[in-house]
Amino acid sequence: MAKKKPKFYVVWQGRSPGVYRTWQECQAEINGFSGAKYKSFPTIGEANRAFGESASLHWGVAKSGGGEPKKKVTPKVDREDLAAMGVDMTAWAVDAACKGNPGELEYQGVDLATGTHLFEMGPYPEGTVNIGEFLAIVHALALLNPEQGGSDTQRQTAVYSDSQIGISWVKQKICKTKLPRTSQNRRLFGLVDRAQRWLMTHPYTNPVLKWQTRRWGEIPADFGRK
Repeated sequence: MAKKKPKFYVVWQGRSPGVYRTWQECQAEINGFSGAKYKSFPTIGEANRAFGESASLHWGVAKSGGGEPKKKVTPKVDREDLAAMGVDMTAWAVDAACKGNPGELEYQGVDLATGTHLFEMGPYPEGTVNIGEFLAIVHALALLNPEQGGSDTQRQTAVYSDSQIGISWVKQKICKTKLPRTSQNRRLFGLVDRAQRWLMTHPYTNPVLKWQTRRWGEIPADFGRK
């Protein structure tokens, strides 16, 4: 088994800003601290240099292999750190993206344990993010259902979504969108109707959980278009 490489954690904004040698020490400084800014580095030298610089040079900046710097996004936390923060790494994660509101809609799901893309649907020409989040959760629940190919052990596999609205619609078994039905979105609403019928006829035991973006970074199923 390969030896786990050490990481060093910089806390620019937290209870006690500084450089920490373990995730547990870092976590104690940032948990519950509004506006915390932190990041891991592979060496103590890099961590010390970064701590002496502005957080804006590192916080939310994706790693780049050269060329133009990438735009800032909410950082995706390392998988090992997510596990240490209490994320269920056996779960699936879903997300939706929409160009406009309404606009071209896509949604997808990933397996947190492996990073594998489980499904990617769309684009649909006229939809909303909330519709996409609702459909993505139901799509995941259906794939996990033993009647549709899921294993008995997947009956308790959790599904993460960063949309409280999408989660509430699934729990109510109805998509409460106010988007009018048109010839452009007929196919999309066909999926909505099918998803609602599935929820009414298929009890599920999988937990549907809210992804805590402010604590954990962008959900791993994110399309990366922000």
